[in-house]
Amino acid sequence: MKNKENIETAKTKKLPSVKRVLGFAVALLLFLIVTNPALLPFLSEEVRQSIGNVWGSLFGDVGGIVSILTVNWATVFKLVAMVLLLCLVTALARLILSWLKPGSGRGKSMISMLNSALSYLAVIGGIFWGLSILGVSLSTIFAGIGVLALVIGFGAESLVADIVTGIFLVFEEQFNVGDIIDIGGFRGTVESIGIRTTAISDSGKNVKIINNSDIRNVLNRSRATSIASTVIGISYDESLERVEKELEKLLPAIKDKHPEVFLTVPKYVGVDSLGASSVDLKIIAEVGEQDIFSAPRLLNRELKLGFDRAGIEIPYQQIVVHKAD
Repeated sequence: MKNKENIETAKTKKLPSVKRVLGFAVALLLFLIVTNPALLPFLSEEVRQSIGNVWGSLFGDVGGIVSILTVNWATVFKLVAMVLLLCLVTALARLILSWLKPGSGRGKSMISMLNSALSYLAVIGGIFWGLSILGVSLSTIFAGIGVLALVIGFGAESLVADIVTGIFLVFEEQFNVGDIIDIGGFRGTVESIGIRTTAISDSGKNVKIINNSDIRNVLNRSRATSIASTVIGISYDESLERVEKELEKLLPAIKDKHPEVFLTVPKYVGVDSLGASSVDLKIIAEVGEQDIFSAPRLLNRELKLGFDRAGIEIPYQQIVVHKAD
């Protein structure tokens, strides 16, 4: 039932766009017929000539509008071939890029940027190529690029800013694909850097899309090692010196057991506090930013197991109830 509803909803969403296309097509056809009476086959030659003279006296040579574009079956076939060729070249380029497996973050960022740029290049190239097939002079198009640039500068300032910022992001290596960054309180891994936008996913696989021009005050957490820390309590009855000697043996063993997480041997930095029922010891370790949350949990587990083997008591809250006689 849900699938049927989804299909109906999808069809309903497509209808307005189809109607819009048909409306534009009908409007264009009517416009061409009205401005060029020669296209009306059911009118006599005298009537068509008379209407043409009226339009010419009012608006000039509007009948020449249909001569702007050279449209025939050969032109249609050329346009179809052009679209297929662009799709083939784009697909081939994406395939080649997918084969490349750069080891550096900058290489991944460059490939991400090129993947994003392919679509824009294909569309822009297709527009110019298609206009030339339709008989529009390319020299006229290029002559109007200055005006187009002026329009873009005023009307699409944010688009230009996104593109320029995206290029600088890659070449200046402020961050790369795979880096863990913090932007405006959102912490996540850079999934892609495109021409206009950058995608960042957090630990919950939520993806945030940010316009390149809106990226400011970035904290790149992958540029240096991160410090994970944990605090574990021991009983006041325990010998602190004995516990410290046990830690000298236990911490290197933790590093040897989990070398993929701990970059160096975890370090015992001393007594963090004297709690109500425990002496709290602090241990820190150098880890990659991707392990900043999992490393403390791993430390807690290994320390608990090690303390159990060594017979070191970890206190817990107890309630003592005195029964009156």
